[in-house]
Amino acid sequence: MAAIHLPRAIRIGGGVLNELPEALAQFGLTRPLIVTDGWIAQSGILDRVLDILAGAGIAARTFAEAVPDPTVDCVEAATAYLRAAQHDCVIGLGGGSPIDTAKIVAVKALRDVPVSALKAPHQEDAPALPIIAIPTTAGTGSEATRFTIITDTATDEKMLCAGLAFLPTLAIVDYELTLTKPARLTADTGIDSLVHAIEAYVSKRANPFSDAAALSAMRLIWPNLPIACADPGNHAAREALMLGALQGGIAFSNSSVALVHGMSRPIGAHFHVAHGLSNAMLMPLVTQWSAPAALPRYAQCARAMGLASDAESDQGAVGRLVEALERINVDLAVPTPRAYGITRERWDDLVPLMARQALASGSPANNPRVPQAAEIEALYHQAWG
Repeated sequence: MAAIHLPRAIRIGGGVLNELPEALAQFGLTRPLIVTDGWIAQSGILDRVLDILAGAGIAARTFAEAVPDPTVDCVEAATAYLRAAQHDCVIGLGGGSPIDTAKIVAVKALRDVPVSALKAPHQEDAPALPIIAIPTTAGTGSEATRFTIITDTATDEKMLCAGLAFLPTLAIVDYELTLTKPARLTADTGIDSLVHAIEAYVSKRANPFSDAAALSAMRLIWPNLPIACADPGNHAAREALMLGALQGGIAFSNSSVALVHGMSRPIGAHFHVAHGLSNAMLMPLVTQWSAPAALPRYAQCARAMGLASDAESDQGAVGRLVEALERINVDLAVPTPRAYGITRERWDDLVPLMARQALASGSPANNPRVPQAAEIEALYHQAWG
């Protein structure tokens, strides 16, 4: 049995951003608040969106102070800004952080509750203001998920909030918005979407629908990620990565993520490592540790990625998968926590807390091999160097 949840409408393709007014009109929406960040505001992308809306007679207000790894303080400021005017929807414009901020603001617009009251295992399903997601990176898949992640600055905890309230009503998926993204961001977000697809496929909550999306995402992402990093203007590679990121988001939103994400979030919260990068740091190690519990599933990932043939044994295919994940980290210059500049002493001090936070997120319970706290601690110690 599986319950499948998707945005009500998704528009996909190069130049589809120009259809934003028409897409809003489909839902009778005329008074959007745009939530974005300083980089998007300065890049010309925000001005383009505002011009497209103004051309259709839609006047939007903008909150451009979204921060990486969105914080409770930022969410409260954006919510206050929204309440100062009459808005009928919230547009998240940018990478995962502005979209995640927009999601929680859309919920808090109609509920006067602290963010901490919304964190998992709580499920927030009652409708919020309509959310319109316009991703400018091919990574988080947040435009198609019923999740958002907000950092509690008091405790350095990344709070996972889940439920249908956070699922966008509309996603505008225009790969042309990613053409100017630098290689580091392309690499980090691309690995993030690959991890979404693999974890959704090996998760204990996988189902035939999520499997199809996950395998398609792997086929799109794996061969095209190196191309887009080396040749940022390659339209075909960018389009494939954008579609792969969307399908990866659909896959894990209808299955789940697992141990990599559970362990990754605390690294981001305590050491301010970009989410995709912390996923990449952990992916080869956690895959190797988890694979014996789901060898056929991990082998299918290797085959979907073109790393092994159907004739090769599952054991051999998984060996190729782990080697390939290690190799792409080298090729894309993914540092270890040590090489990133995190000291051994500070890392070791935080390992017990990070392990507790990883378990509390619930994601490790979906892993094919479910870890105890001591096993997560051991993996963290291995990952440092």
